[in-house]
Amino acid sequence: MSEHAVRFVPDEVTVTVTGGESLLTAGTKAGIPVRGSCGGKGTCGKCRMRVREGRVAAAGYGKLSAEEIAAGWVLSCQSVPESDVVVEVPAASRLAAHRVEQAEGTVEDADPCRHETCEPLLRRVAVELVPPTLDDARDDAARLTAAVLQAAGLAVADIDPDVLPTLPRILRERNWRVSVLLAEGSRGTTIAAVGEDQPLYGLAVDIGTTTVVVHLVDLDNMTTLGTRGTYNRQAVYGDDVISRIIHAVDDEGGLSRLQEAVLETINGLTAGLLRDRGIAAGDVRVAVCAGNTTMTHLFLGVDPAYIRLEPYTPAVNEPPPVRAGRLGLAINPRAWVYCLPGIASYVGGDITAGVLYTGMARQDQLTLFVDIGTNGEMVLGNSEWLVACSCSAGPAFEGSGIKFGMRAMDGAIERVTVSPGGVEVTTVGDVPPVGICGSGLIDLLGSLRRAGVIDRGGQFTAQADPARVRDGEDGREFVLVGRERTGRGEDITISEAEIKNLIRSKGAVFAGIRTMLDMVGLDIHAIDRIIIAGGFGRYINIGEAIAVGLLPDLPLSKYSYVGNSSVKGARLTLMSRKMRDEARELAGRMTYLELSVGNRFFDEFVSALFLPHTDMTLFPSVRD
Repeated sequence: MSEHAVRFVPDEVTVTVTGGESLLTAGTKAGIPVRGSCGGKGTCGKCRMRVREGRVAAAGYGKLSAEEIAAGWVLSCQSVPESDVVVEVPAASRLAAHRVEQAEGTVEDADPCRHETCEPLLRRVAVELVPPTLDDARDDAARLTAAVLQAAGLAVADIDPDVLPTLPRILRERNWRVSVLLAEGSRGTTIAAVGEDQPLYGLAVDIGTTTVVVHLVDLDNMTTLGTRGTYNRQAVYGDDVISRIIHAVDDEGGLSRLQEAVLETINGLTAGLLRDRGIAAGDVRVAVCAGNTTMTHLFLGVDPAYIRLEPYTPAVNEPPPVRAGRLGLAINPRAWVYCLPGIASYVGGDITAGVLYTGMARQDQLTLFVDIGTNGEMVLGNSEWLVACSCSAGPAFEGSGIKFGMRAMDGAIERVTVSPGGVEVTTVGDVPPVGICGSGLIDLLGSLRRAGVIDRGGQFTAQADPARVRDGEDGREFVLVGRERTGRGEDITISEAEIKNLIRSKGAVFAGIRTMLDMVGLDIHAIDRIIIAGGFGRYINIGEAIAVGLLPDLPLSKYSYVGNSSVKGARLTLMSRKMRDEARELAGRMTYLELSVGNRFFDEFVSALFLPHTDMTLFPSVRD
């Protein structure tokens, strides 16, 4: 099998590829994360590289121009080295540091231990055993179990086999007074260690499609010691869950690569947190993870194939806990790793965690919980009932399907104002723009409409500025920022087709909300409050989201932002038995609404394909 060296510049990193491995694969080997929105299918064009030396065989060039091809530009996912090569990776093709919503700070904002006895997943209990006598010659394990049951108020407790070899010595050396670690395992509460006095730590992890966040928690003092977040390394295999499922199923070794990618992401964040605090990996004895159903399957290495195939059945909604060593999570190999229970194929444990954290299921107010990320998931309800659904809306707001779309990284346009005098933009990091992220796209839709550049259907009007509206390779397009002001050496544009794609995405979210309300016989004004969750929601302008018809036209006072509710909910379940019980109860209570069944969602969706809607009475505050 042939081998070729691939040297990446300006990184000056060289790796070896074999057989038919692509430049995209080489970039992954080199630790250079490359944008791959389409999952390596050659359709998004965002993984461009320039071959400076050597030869490659290209299966396709996508929409690269003849001039670009002549200059050495290729799509890395479609290009296989035929010799040793030197390759340039431009900034626009790289997955840079994301702006990540980490939910930093202590747990004081929702501390489950303030008004109850806290029982974390791993806890320490002091016990005193009655020494054996000729009249009471029970074995040491039975004697320990009885003492633990009495001290901890448990009905059943198991003993980890690893405890037994040293148990007789420890009990006698400690004069029958010992500290016992109790962990909730796959068969209930387990005596995980005896006589250990070192500090106890746990992890709360949000496994998002776009980003991953880890909290390091001191389980003795119930405080968060630190948080870290970054992009999910699975992103090189596709922006959304469907492209990753396809990669896992259709590509040989795909599932293993995706599992390795997310474990590398979590392990890297965890190592940084432990290094900051001088804590050994072996002292982290438990972890709780929250993610959507697909992310949970990929994290556990479970076949996700049938999530995307009718009737959309996951392998498991409530996974049993597994040992960290079996997964490859770089903490104590005997640590139990838990995943929060999900509801259905497209509403997972991250939403269970969010509903848990907000407390909406304990309150009489009718609450709409909306998490618009790579997917659009929503829960409607109160203490009496809960309805959940998911719509394929988020990828466009994460930049997928938009030529210059990107996530919230440095150079992403996040605010836009279009006026007769020109276009003003604000970027993440206050650097020259290289693309536009979700909050900027929502601003842009509303601003283009108010400026008369587009009509309610998303088409450019006759009044549009001819200096900015032109014919492009994908039809008519609007020049948002000229090349002289960008950080990529070319105009940043948005086409009419892309505008209509955004309208479809916002329409899907609003249609999902309307469909849920219709199911329970209520109208929008029955909603008492709307909670927006997730990193994307943190930065959107609610007024603009209403103006374009993404969110209901209700007073801004009814809206609130809760941050990364996924990791916050995971943290609560790590710390509190009551919260763990509630999470399981919530997952069982939620009624999942499959939007593909029946015509109601489709009818609502078609009606929402205008700015803001075909029925303007639903948006009285938005003037045409």
